[in-house]
Amino acid sequence: MKRLLAYLRPYVPRMSLGFLIKVFGTLVELAIPWILSHIIDDLIPLGEISPVVVWGCLMILCSMLAWIGNIAANRMASAVARDFTRGLRHDLFSRISYLSERQVDGFTIPSLISRVTSDTYVLHQTVGMMQRLGVRAPIMLVGGVIVTLTLDPVLTLIMVATLPIVGAITFIVSRKGAKLFKIVQKGSDSMLRVVRENAVGVRVIKALSKSGYERERFKKVNDDLTERERIAEKTMALINPVMSLLLNLGIVAVIVAGAYRVQFGLTKVGKIIAFMNLFTIVLNALMAINRMFTMLSRAAASSARVLEVLDTPMELYETEPHYSFLPEKAPHIAFKDVTFRYDRGSFAVRHLNFELERGETLGIIGATGAGKSTIIRALMRYYDVAEGSIEIDGVDIRDYATSDLRAKFGVVFQNDTLFKDTVRENIRLGRDIPDEELTEAARRAQAINFITNQGGLDAEVAIKGANLSGGQKQRLLISRALAGNPEILILDDSSSALDYKTDSKLREEIRLHCADSTKIIIAQRISSIMHAEKILVMDNGNVVGMGTHEELMQSCPLYREIGESQIGEGRAAV
Repeated sequence: MKRLLAYLRPYVPRMSLGFLIKVFGTLVELAIPWILSHIIDDLIPLGEISPVVVWGCLMILCSMLAWIGNIAANRMASAVARDFTRGLRHDLFSRISYLSERQVDGFTIPSLISRVTSDTYVLHQTVGMMQRLGVRAPIMLVGGVIVTLTLDPVLTLIMVATLPIVGAITFIVSRKGAKLFKIVQKGSDSMLRVVRENAVGVRVIKALSKSGYERERFKKVNDDLTERERIAEKTMALINPVMSLLLNLGIVAVIVAGAYRVQFGLTKVGKIIAFMNLFTIVLNALMAINRMFTMLSRAAASSARVLEVLDTPMELYETEPHYSFLPEKAPHIAFKDVTFRYDRGSFAVRHLNFELERGETLGIIGATGAGKSTIIRALMRYYDVAEGSIEIDGVDIRDYATSDLRAKFGVVFQNDTLFKDTVRENIRLGRDIPDEELTEAARRAQAINFITNQGGLDAEVAIKGANLSGGQKQRLLISRALAGNPEILILDDSSSALDYKTDSKLREEIRLHCADSTKIIIAQRISSIMHAEKILVMDNGNVVGMGTHEELMQSCPLYREIGESQIGEGRAAV
């Protein structure tokens, strides 16, 4: 919680000014019932209109001052809540950006989205409410009791007698509510996961006519969330009727006792009327405090979830290199007895050994789930390997600063993303690359024709490239990887949507213009990698073959089977 309070520290001067304005407005508002009592009991019996008018105008002035003060303070409170949430979301998003893949898997994407959106919104509401009601409600409560003491101490004791009971009930219910709202947030994560899956897979769902099935799946998770919210809200709602019952019983007792005291001349009618107004003020203050406790219960659950992310250490992110020099004559990339497994999963790769010299091309082929993409994730250090080491230029990748390591790569992942922006920004992706180089990268990626037809580099790309075909998406992604002339070029099944002619031209452009780049190509087509200097054949996390195309056709049954099935027995042997 101290971590979150630090986000409010820069706004302490503005909050203090808002609190002072709020205190002034609240005190002025509390003076109105006292003025009313004075008019009824002291001025009206005099039979003179002018004092009543003067004090009546004073009541109007107090009302205007309270109204203006509350509006000004509420606007300031909203601004502070807005700026607080903006800073919190920025840091939360930044921390999520630097989480390792293992940590992201642990939190899950839907949960992280929920924490950035709904949890921070709950904290936004809480900060705003605490500034608006956190000052006003206690002052109304305490100030109201003090003013009633000046009017009639006996009647005040009747009112105050109900407050400890109300406070105890509020405290007990709020503690239970905090736990329940934490469960509600987990249910919200589950619902967000289903919504995200349906939004991403909407085409598949429609193609397979599974809309009814998905509606039922959503209904189940939605009903579960609704039930959790019902239990939490039902628990918190217990405070309101109990509070209303106790306070209204107190009002009845005040009226009865007040009637007897007026009858026996112990108090006056004006004081009773003022007392009733003040009792209503106290009642509203307690209701506001109840709402704050409800909101604080939600905020406690949300703040714990937000802090869980903010306090997560950056597991794989290094800001400074841990090596002093690059060894001479070291291979550009070396996997040395690398073994890796995902959390709660089987081994993805076992005892992987190979070396690549600068400018060489490595082709990787194998069945789905063989561990091909895992090699790339390990090389780029999205995960740390369990055993062995991976070296670039003779230095363990764990000794590189993360930004320096990632700057070496130009990569197209298997399921990569295009953003809602222009073609230019999708290729550039925040890098300082001039338009001429972007155009050249698009030409090499065989994307320049359709980019020109779409309107050039300023053409708009829809979310996830929805306005592009599969082949156009892949060529645009390859353009992004080629831009900037990367030291290591990685293409993870990035040409599956391309026709053979375009794929052939792409490979030729890469061969001619990326001679100095070390290239790793993961493909399902054997034609995409058959000209590589080294080809790695993977099967269930194991290397079952390594060599050139000709060597593997002779020595690796799995590779030969793939080659003969794709391009024919005679041509595969060429």
